[in-house]
Amino acid sequence: MPFRDKNGGNEPSSCDFWQVSRAGSILANQACTVSARHIQDGVLRLQFNREVAYYARSIVHDVEQGRKSPEQGLRDLEDEQKSLLEQSLEIAQKGVGVVAGVLQFAAGAGICYGSVGTLCLVAGAPLMAHGANNTYETARNLWEDRTDTQGPVRKGYHEVSKVMGGDEFEGNMAYGGADLLMSAYGLGRLVLKPDSWRLFRYVRGDYQRAYINTSKQAFAVDMTADGFTMGSMYKETAEDGR
Repeated sequence: MPFRDKNGGNEPSSCDFWQVSRAGSILANQACTVSARHIQDGVLRLQFNREVAYYARSIVHDVEQGRKSPEQGLRDLEDEQKSLLEQSLEIAQKGVGVVAGVLQFAAGAGICYGSVGTLCLVAGAPLMAHGANNTYETARNLWEDRTDTQGPVRKGYHEVSKVMGGDEFEGNMAYGGADLLMSAYGLGRLVLKPDSWRLFRYVRGDYQRAYINTSKQAFAVDMTADGFTMGSMYKETAEDGR
C-alpha cells in the first residue's frame, strides 16, 4: 500500500521504488556494456557512463520525491535503455557493413585474379564495385552519424530504374538483390583446393566451393551483412507500402 507524505500526496511503495531503482541499475550497466563495445577513448567512455548513471539517478530521485510516478519513471528508464540498444545495433550494423564491403571488394579482386580476367567483367568487377560502394556508404554513415549516404553505384541503379520507368525504391531493391546474389555467388563459386597441383588441366575434383575455404569470422560477417541487407529491404518495402 502506498505511503502518504506530509502534504497528503502518495509516495511510491517500497516495491515500486525497488523496481525503479533496479531499472536505473540496469540502464547504468547497459551503458557500460555499450561504451566498452563502441567507445575506445577511456576518458570519453567514463564521461558517457557518468552521464547515463546521473540520468538514471535523477529519474530514481524524482520518483522518490514524488515528482514522477513509478510508472512514468520506469517508462523513462526503459525508453532510454531501448534507445541505447538501438544506437548500439546501428553502430554494429555500420561496422559490419564496412568489413563486409572490404571483403566483397577482396572477393571480386580474387575472382579477377583467379580467372586470369575471364570472369572479371561479369563477376569480379561488379563485386568489387559493390564492395567499394558499400564500404563508402557505411563508413561515411558511421563517421558522420547518418543513415542516408548514397554511393555512386547505388545512384547508378537509381538512374537505370528511372530510365525503365521506376523510381529510387526499385533502384534500391535491385541494388540489394544484386548484393545478395553476388554474395551467394562469391560463397558458392568453385575454387581450387589448397593442395591441388597439376602439370596440365585441372579436373572437377580439384575444385571445391569457396565457402569451405572461408574463415568462420568472414563467413559470419558475410551472413550478418546479408541479414542486414534483407532487413533493410523489408523495412523499405513496408515503409513504401508496396
